[in-house]
Order: sequence, then structure tokens, then C-alpha cells
Amino acid sequence: MRIARYSPAGGGPASYGVVEGDGDAAAVVRLQGAPYDGVRTTEERTPLTEVSLLAPVEPSKVVAFGRNYAEHAKELGNEVPEIPIVFLKPSTSVVGPDAQVTYPRLTKDLHFEGELAVVIGRTCSAVAPEDVDGYVFGYTVANDLTMRDIQKSEGQWTRGKGFDGACPLGPWVETELDPSALPLRSTVNGEVRQDGTTADMLRDVGACVSWISQAMTLLPGDVVLTGTPAGVGSLQRGDEVSVTIDGIGTLTTRIAGG
Repeated sequence: MRIARYSPAGGGPASYGVVEGDGDAAAVVRLQGAPYDGVRTTEERTPLTEVSLLAPVEPSKVVAFGRNYAEHAKELGNEVPEIPIVFLKPSTSVVGPDAQVTYPRLTKDLHFEGELAVVIGRTCSAVAPEDVDGYVFGYTVANDLTMRDIQKSEGQWTRGKGFDGACPLGPWVETELDPSALPLRSTVNGEVRQDGTTADMLRDVGACVSWISQAMTLLPGDVVLTGTPAGVGSLQRGDEVSVTIDGIGTLTTRIAGG
């Protein structure tokens, strides 16, 4: 089931909905309220071409794993961490599909990082890895935009990865998906830059969510980013970056001048 968050194309209040069909026949069926306590559909059905897709969730926090793919760690000259590297991206960093993100004035080296994002569906605290599936609502696509020079110079990653627009998510949440071996590709202006698979994650979804839940409570709608495969690189003003994960869809972001 594909769960989207959207507003009328001409503007108006946001709603959650179920996306049905594909291509020209795709439509979104509005839900009553948020979907975490049960998907309750209404009779309101709108062609997908007549709505604007928003970020599919409104997280209280985005928790992210760094260097969770060995080849990505190596390409930036880093060791594979013995203990997971975890950082936070604020809710103000979240934008939706087809968003335009302004190139931050603080950086001279903005990078893309395509990632699988886990969406939490139930309050999650101190959960064992084998029990994580019962707390996951579904999966979406993320782009962990990073001011690489700021990240490196400051030694911690809050500003480098937490700026406004640093966390594009979308296009929707897929609730019926096995995340263990999903092909992930990123393109910049149509050129393939990343071509990996979630099978190469050092710590799988269960391990990631469990690790976080030992320290902090995850709430419905919160997001866990699981790291990026090798192939990351710089973006320029005017670039269009798209991240595709099989079984979910494509998230496109445009980089505007700043």
C-alpha cells in the first residue's frame, strides 16, 4: 500500500491518502486523519495529476546512520565504524518530492546521498532487533543532502546535515516491502552516480531501529535513515538529483541558486 501526503494542486489543507493505480490512471483516496492508527478511507478520490505531493510524513525527528555501507566509508577516506555513527536531522530539514532546495550559502561542496528511509508506525522504545518489524509503518526514499566541507570542518554533523531542505523524502510510504535487498540508484541530470543495494548495509533495518530505540523513543511518523551506498558527489546550482529505490519509487530534488 502506498501512503502519500498531499494537498490540492491549487493549494489547500494537507491530507493523507492511499495511492491507487499507475500512470495516467493513478489516483489518491483521501484518508480520515493520519494512517498510523489504521487506514480509514473516505469516498474522496482525486487523480494524482491534480494534487501536489508533500513529504509523506511529518516526523518529530529524523535519526540517521553514517557510514553504514563499507564502500561509502572508503570513498571518503573513512574507516568502517565499530560503533554505529548516529546523527539527527531536524524536522525543519524535511521537504517533499519535486522540492526545490536552495544551495546553502555556508557551503562550497553540497553532496547528495540516496538512502532508504524507515518510517515508524508505533511508539518504539528499547525494542529488540527481531521485533522491529512490528513497529515499522513502511519505507520511503530519502536524500541526505550534506554540506560536506562544513561536516568535515566542524567534527560533528548537525549543521552540515541539518540545514533547511537537507532531508527530501518521498514520493510516498510503501507499507508492504522487504527492505533487505532493494536496488538503489541516484542520478544527477540523468547520469547515474550511485548504483547499489540495501543488501550491502553493514547494519540492517532491524539493527538500526533497535540501536536508536535503546537511547530514545521513536514516535509514529519518525524517520530512520539507513545510510548511503558508494557514489556520492557534489551538486551544482541548477542540478536535478533523483533517487530511485525499487519497490518504492523516485524522489527528485532540484538545486536552486543561493
